Amino acid sequence: MFLLDYLHHRRDCRTKQTERGRLAASLSAYHGPLTPADKAILTQPIESLVASVHAGGSLTALAVLRSYGRLALKAHARTNCLTEILLPDAERWVVAAEAGGGVGVEGEGAVNLAGPLAGVPVSLKDTVVVGGYDATVGYSGFAGRRAARDGPMVRMLKDAGAVPYVKTNLPISLLSFESANELWGRCRNPHNADYSPGGSTGGGVGAAGDGGKGLGIGSDVAGSVRVPAHFAGCYSIRCSTGRWPKAGIATSMPGQEGVPSVYSPMARTLGDLTYFTRAVLGEMEPWRYDYTVHPLPWRGEVEREFATAARKLRVGVLRTDGVVDPSPACARALSMAEEALRSQGCEIVEVEGTPDMYEGLRLASMLLNADGCQMFESFRRPGEWLDAGATQMRRLAGLWSPFRHWRAQSAFENWKLVSQREAYRASWFEWWDEQGLDVIISPPNATPAVPHDGMRDAVSSCGYTFLFNLLDYSAGVLPITHVHKGLDQLPTSFSTKNLNRVARGAYKHYDAERMHGLPVGVQVIGRRLEEEKVLAIMKRVEDGLGNEKYQLMDLDELD
Repeated sequence: MFLLDYLHHRRDCRTKQTERGRLAASLSAYHGPLTPADKAILTQPIESLVASVHAGGSLTALAVLRSYGRLALKAHARTNCLTEILLPDAERWVVAAEAGGGVGVEGEGAVNLAGPLAGVPVSLKDTVVVGGYDATVGYSGFAGRRAARDGPMVRMLKDAGAVPYVKTNLPISLLSFESANELWGRCRNPHNADYSPGGSTGGGVGAAGDGGKGLGIGSDVAGSVRVPAHFAGCYSIRCSTGRWPKAGIATSMPGQEGVPSVYSPMARTLGDLTYFTRAVLGEMEPWRYDYTVHPLPWRGEVEREFATAARKLRVGVLRTDGVVDPSPACARALSMAEEALRSQGCEIVEVEGTPDMYEGLRLASMLLNADGCQMFESFRRPGEWLDAGATQMRRLAGLWSPFRHWRAQSAFENWKLVSQREAYRASWFEWWDEQGLDVIISPPNATPAVPHDGMRDAVSSCGYTFLFNLLDYSAGVLPITHVHKGLDQLPTSFSTKNLNRVARGAYKHYDAERMHGLPVGVQVIGRRLEEEKVLAIMKRVEDGLGNEKYQLMDLDELD
């Protein structure tokens, strides 16, 4: 049985990669260099594209799709960021909508070109269910199970006028800041092929981020849309539970609610990210598609209040998570963001006296893996490759001591953990009120991108993002700068000998010389359901950077 299952696994991997390669090669309209018309489309803000499609002029939704599709295939050739390529069906959806006066056609695949995202191509994490396609989550055993119809999230996007056109790569298990699996292969960082683009929504930064152009949707249970934005240079926000729809997805951990996963948007520019979020929450009433979404429309008055320089902000700076101090590159980016806000008239204060952050990370780890890694392992075929970080989690789950908290918990033990989680959240609620903060800024990770398989050592180095999943806070990431081999070297006196085990694993791969040019971001953290505030303050950080604002990859670099 083992041999037969393994042979089936290898067959399915070959089949999916062969199908993808043949389809990509057959799309002749999507090959060749980017034309001036393509570049004109690709450099326009999303809001401008929507206005042009609504106006019904010379810029059609089909032209937009083809420009975005060309760039997506170029990004894929560089990074292996795509799984399913939806372009032939996407063309049919758009052509039918244009022929029908912009309101789409009856039945599956209808696209509403009168909606707030009219004609905008959107990439989807491989976990999102699209009718006629697999949602493999990187497992070969999920291949060949084409969904009968679109999931609710995709139906909402099409009703908004968005055009799902590609699905993106991810790590098997979804529990890694890398994105690799045997079914689709390894995803690479668009800035340096030797490094990871992050995870688990790593393919999203290839299609929608600094390696491509557009909008993307990913999931985040420990930093999975924020760390890729930091590692590979794009913008993302982790929405609070119940703000962004998540119905119509596949997962490696069904039933896991100790630290709920959320779906959230990503984009190449902050303006596009804000427009996308505002359009979905403000105009699409996502609670009509997904019963888990709060009926909480976009609060424009909150966005406007915090966007204006007249609103004086009290900003806390979190310089360390208490487990792994930030590397020189990440500390420098944080200082740049701090000075940018100071130039905007903000009051900057040190984050001190918080509830024990290590305790929060311990709770989050125990809750996320309360099954002892059994669920994500149950979907893996015999002999199927497992992500290096997830392999470490599985190993720790089998140890009796000193890592007993990684083992499977009984229902009684899990209930106690949930009770401790709620008490911990309450302590942060009280602390934040006492401090009177508007937001906190912090590194998104202790280091820039890790080299491939680096999560074998850095698997536990996730505190800067994971803590805020436990608290269910809204948190966004924006790129600030790039690693500089001259500015970001470790001090000559630096030694890992006195570091804890987690920090040693993280710093094992920090090398400013090799990392030169990799993006470095900063995280802006609000409280629960404060997406409007977080996005507005991200804009103030970017405005405050002035001429030092992060420079995106030029389209000519991707051509």
